[in-house]
Amino acid sequence: MKTRRLGRNGPEVSAIGLGCMGMSYGYGPAADRQEMVALIRHAFDRGVTFFDTAEAYGPFTNEELVGEAVAPFRERVVIATKFGFKLGPDGKQIGVDSRPEHVRDVAEASLRRLGIETIDLLYQHRVDPAVPIEDVAGTVRELIREGKVRHFGLSEAGVKTIRRAHAVQPVAALQSEYSLWWRKPEEEVLPALEELGIGFVPFSPLGKGFLTGKIDEKTTFDESDFRNIVPRFTPEARRANQALVDLLGRFAERRKATPAQIALAWLLARKPWIVPIPGTTKRNRLEENVGAAAVGLDPDDLRQIDEALSHTRVEGARYPAHLEARTGL
Repeated sequence: MKTRRLGRNGPEVSAIGLGCMGMSYGYGPAADRQEMVALIRHAFDRGVTFFDTAEAYGPFTNEELVGEAVAPFRERVVIATKFGFKLGPDGKQIGVDSRPEHVRDVAEASLRRLGIETIDLLYQHRVDPAVPIEDVAGTVRELIREGKVRHFGLSEAGVKTIRRAHAVQPVAALQSEYSLWWRKPEEEVLPALEELGIGFVPFSPLGKGFLTGKIDEKTTFDESDFRNIVPRFTPEARRANQALVDLLGRFAERRKATPAQIALAWLLARKPWIVPIPGTTKRNRLEENVGAAAVGLDPDDLRQIDEALSHTRVEGARYPAHLEARTGL
């Protein structure tokens, strides 16, 4: 697989990474640990060198899983993890916390769980309005000087926050949701990232699975699957949004690809410093996602897709209001 550099001075990674959250958390019961270790190692064999995790995924268990899986080839991959949530005794998120002492504690704990000496890319998971971003960036700068972190990242941060953080410690990458059905980053964020030389890592690049074409209004989710509370995943919204998937399917058929591959190839074609991180627990889906790196879309393809999308309205908010309030976008 070809590689890309995240921004001007960020790490070099595979053009498509692997989001590991769903292996432990978020999309129903955790998958079998050893099967996921095997899946991560198979991803590496297929050229994936960028693996995304966080202390909040599980919580804690996803970092342990990723650490075990990549141990045989640790020096040949880039591991991204995150700090910034306040977790209750039961492990549930009860708010945000980016106080410097908490950032340090989380980084040390992540290093232990991952079994590594240095975190390649450490993101602030969500902006903490109670802590100046300059203090957060300064703390990560100290961790970088101590050799515990290599690169600093932000997640779901707005342009003002990005600029303030970048002035203290260069931001290597911003991770935010971005896909054919969530294009808000194009308004302000992408131009700012290009100006500042910051890479972009889209999470949910397949619309939390919807853009694969494998979900419709009759699909049911496990009771622990967070899509049950997402407005965009109500049966009514899924019925309305089927038009987008149908459009994607028709384009994919012409290109002898799958809807998921077109969705990922579209992201890759936007900017050379964009690296999506689709997640999966299935080997066949991993193969499909990796295959998207070979599906090249030219400017005419992008024009046709944009023209078709201009007539398609996406229904439903991407998050419930209380979760959307945590983002800085």
